[in-house]
Amino acid sequence: MKYRYIGRTGLRVSPVCLGTMTFGTQCDKKEAFRIMDKAFERGVNFFDTAELYPVPPKAELAGVTEEIVGEWMQGKPRDAIILATKVAGAASGWFVPPIRHGLTAIDRFHIERAIEGSLKRLKTDYIDLYQMHWPDTVVPVEESLEAFDRLVRSGKVRYIGTSNDTAYGTTKALMTSTCKGYARFESIQNNFSLLNRRFLDELATVCQKEQISLLPYSPLAGGVLSGKYNQPGEVHGRFSDYLKSPNARQRLMAQRFMNDKTLASTQKYLKIAAEFGLDPVTMAIAWSKQFDFVASTIIGATTAEQLDASLAAMDLTLSQEVLAACDRVHEEILYPMG
Repeated sequence: MKYRYIGRTGLRVSPVCLGTMTFGTQCDKKEAFRIMDKAFERGVNFFDTAELYPVPPKAELAGVTEEIVGEWMQGKPRDAIILATKVAGAASGWFVPPIRHGLTAIDRFHIERAIEGSLKRLKTDYIDLYQMHWPDTVVPVEESLEAFDRLVRSGKVRYIGTSNDTAYGTTKALMTSTCKGYARFESIQNNFSLLNRRFLDELATVCQKEQISLLPYSPLAGGVLSGKYNQPGEVHGRFSDYLKSPNARQRLMAQRFMNDKTLASTQKYLKIAAEFGLDPVTMAIAWSKQFDFVASTIIGATTAEQLDASLAAMDLTLSQEVLAACDRVHEEILYPMG
C-alpha cells in the first residue's frame, strides 16, 4: 500500500480513511469496534469523526461517535493512528447544537470549548487534524484562524483543515494565514464522486497550486453508486428514509443524491463495472482516489462485511479505458447532482 502525505504536513495516511458517522445510530458500539478493527488490520491508519456525529444529527446524540472512537483507541498505540475530528460551528442550520445558550459559531469561544470536549470524548491529549466542519459566514476568518493557530501552538492540535468550503473561502483563509503568520488549512473535506465532480471546476486548481489535499467524502454518493437504489422494489437506505422525513433539508438532500439523472448515471456506471469485472463500490472509490490532489478517500460502513469492497480500492488503479468510459458518462449526463 502506498501511503500519502496530507498537504505540506508530516501526516502520512492510508489512501482510504475510515469515516465514523454511522457509529451510534446505524451501528452500535460492538459493530463499530469490528469495523475499526478490520480497517486497522488491513492497513488503514486514518480515522475521521466529528463532534456532532452520529448522523442524522441530533442534540441528544452529538458526541456519541467520538466516545466510541475514543474507547476503541485505548487498545491501540496512539502514534499509529492519524485522528481527525471537526468543530461543528453553526452547522448550516442542520441540527440543534448540544450547547444550551444557542447556536455555535467558529469563533474563539466555541473553538476552545469544542476542542476540550472532543479531547475528553476521544480520550487523547491531541488531535492530528482538526477541521472546520462548515465555513462560518459571519465570524471573520481572521478570528477563526487565530483560535485554530493557538490550538496548534499549544500542542492540542497538529494541523488544521476545512470542510464543505468554496474556492473563495479556501483561498481567503490561505491568504489570511500567510499574512498573519497563522497555521494554515492543509486539507479540505468536500463531497466528491462520480456523480458530483464539481470539485474539479475550481477547487482542484486551488489544491494543486497551494498544496492542499482533498479528503473526499461520500465517494459512493451516499450509497447511490453501489446500485442499491437501482434495484426493483422498495430499498431501505438513508435517502429513502430522508425522502419521508419531516425535515425539509433532509428531503432536499435525498432529492439531490437520488433523482432521475443520478440513477440513470449510476446505471451506466454499473454497466462499466460489469464490463471490466469490477465491483461498482470498488470502482467508485478507486476513481475518487486517483487524482493527484487527493490524499485519502473517506469511506463508511454499517457492518464490517461492507468494508471488503471499499478496502479493495486501496491497491487498485483504474485503467485508462475505465476512466475514459466513466468520463463519457459524465459528458452524456452532466452534473447529475446539480
